[in-house]
Amino acid sequence: MSLSIEHKHRVVRITLNRPEKRNALTSAMCAGIVEAIRSAQDDRHVGSILLCAAGPVFCSGMDVSEALSMSHSELANLHDDLFSIGFHSKKPIVVSVGGAALGGGVGLVAQGHVVLASENSVFGLSEIRLGLWPFLVYRSVEAAVGARRMLELSLTGRTFHAHDALLWGLVHQVCPPAETSDRARGVAKELAKLSPAAVEAGLEYYHRSRGTSWEEAGKLAAQLRVHLMEGEDLKEGFAAFKQKREPRWPSMPPEFYEKHSAPNNGPER
Repeated sequence: MSLSIEHKHRVVRITLNRPEKRNALTSAMCAGIVEAIRSAQDDRHVGSILLCAAGPVFCSGMDVSEALSMSHSELANLHDDLFSIGFHSKKPIVVSVGGAALGGGVGLVAQGHVVLASENSVFGLSEIRLGLWPFLVYRSVEAAVGARRMLELSLTGRTFHAHDALLWGLVHQVCPPAETSDRARGVAKELAKLSPAAVEAGLEYYHRSRGTSWEEAGKLAAQLRVHLMEGEDLKEGFAAFKQKREPRWPSMPPEFYEKHSAPNNGPER
C-alpha cells in the first residue's frame, strides 16, 4: 500500500508508504491525499491532519515515468488540487519531514500549517534539471519563502538544508532526527485538543484575508472576533483559566472527553 491513513485521537495521519521508490508521488497517492484531507474538512471528529512518510526519504517528487504516460491536463488538475490543499483546509495540517523533500515533495511541505523537519533534511526544486519548471508547486512554496527566493531556487535547482528552510519560512521547527516524528505527532495531537471553533475561525481568517486590502482584512477580523467573543468556547476557556484546569470546549464532540479524560483530571494531555 503506497499510502496509509489512520484516524486516532482526532488526528488523521497520512503516511507516504512507498519507501522503495523514495516515496515518489503516483497519481493514486496524490488522489488519496486529497481525498483524505477533503473528507476531514467537515468531520467534527477530526481536529488536525498529520502528513509524514515511511523510510529515509520524505518525498522525491512525482513519479516521472508514470507522469509521462498520463494525460497532461488530467495530471495538472490532480496536482493543482494537491498543492492547493493547505490553502483551503479548515483543519490544521502538520507535516513531519525526514530525509529529502524534492520537487513535489517541497510542494507537500508547503501545504503544512506547522512543519517540523529533521536536522538532516534536504530540500530542492530540481525540475529545471529535467527541462521542466515547478509550475504547480510554485504558488504555495512562494507563499512560504518569498518571490525572489522562489525564483532563485527554481532557476538553480540547488538543494538546501533544514536550517535554511527554517530561516526562509518553509519549515517552523528543526529537530534531532530521532525526535522529529514523535514531536510532530505531539503537535498534531495538541492542535486537535484546541477549541474547534477558534481553530476554524483562525484558519478562515488566514485563508480569506490573504490578498485583500488592509481595510477588508480588518473588517473580516472584527466579524470573526465577534463570533468567537459571543460563543461558548471563550466563556469556557476563561473559566478554565481562572480555575486552573483543562477546558472542555462546547464545540468539541462530547465523546472526545468521554474517551480521553482521566478521572478527576479533565482531558488527557
